[in-house]
Amino acid sequence: MRLTETFSAATFDEIKAALDGGKLEIYSTGRPPSADHAVTRSALLASLAFATPAFAEGEADDRLTPLFAEESVKAASTGTPGFARAYKADGAVVADFSVGPAGGEVKLAEVSATADYPVRVVSIKIALPAETVEWAKTDAGHVYVTNSDNPYRKLSVRG
Repeated sequence: MRLTETFSAATFDEIKAALDGGKLEIYSTGRPPSADHAVTRSALLASLAFATPAFAEGEADDRLTPLFAEESVKAASTGTPGFARAYKADGAVVADFSVGPAGGEVKLAEVSATADYPVRVVSIKIALPAETVEWAKTDAGHVYVTNSDNPYRKLSVRG
């Protein structure tokens, strides 16, 4: 999970509350370096509206059962889910999550999305502290994003 700068110091309960009435958009591969960056190279596969509250009551661990306005939605396009972006009800971005049927932070019932077929979210993991990224620009104009938990994981971005 990568939080926006606005939510970087938020608690578990504050993040849960921020998603009440918001939405979760699932995209194909091409996760932005941080939740503060625009989504540019990914297709929107599905969009689900969170209910209020956004999660089932009584759950205190990091793997939560989300509550949506509809249990499943039809996929908008075909693709392999890569990440999900969560928004507050006012449209402000809260966080980006990895997505997958087995080990993603957002666990899906399906392996892939096919246009006009259902997509269903099984659970969402809100693990704190969130993943952090560091930036370093080289003389060649590349930016390397490094996960502080794993110094060998890097992403090169031209620019």
